[in-house]
Amino acid sequence: MEHIAQAVDPFVFRLSIFVLAVFVGYFVVWSVTPALHTPLMSVTNAISSVIVVGALLAVGVGMISSGSGWARGFGFIALIFACVNIFGGFLVTQRMLAMYKKKTK
Repeated sequence: MEHIAQAVDPFVFRLSIFVLAVFVGYFVVWSVTPALHTPLMSVTNAISSVIVVGALLAVGVGMISSGSGWARGFGFIALIFACVNIFGGFLVTQRMLAMYKKKTK
């Protein structure tokens, strides 16, 4: 039984997990009711903050050990994209929450 598990190429195994995650994510996001969009945006911002931590680690890899320039470059790009995503997500969340506030006369 152990030799069967080793027969699958790790790339194919990871690719199949990625494709499955794409399909599951697509159906989960599209089945969300409009009332839950604001909390979903907040969760997305939290996930992006985890990406920022990973990107900071990738950018600092050259300072810790003999990291490649590619890792630092991709880490910097990921850091910029995640920061834009967080900032935009908070703006959209604030705008959506403002729609539910009572207007003062």
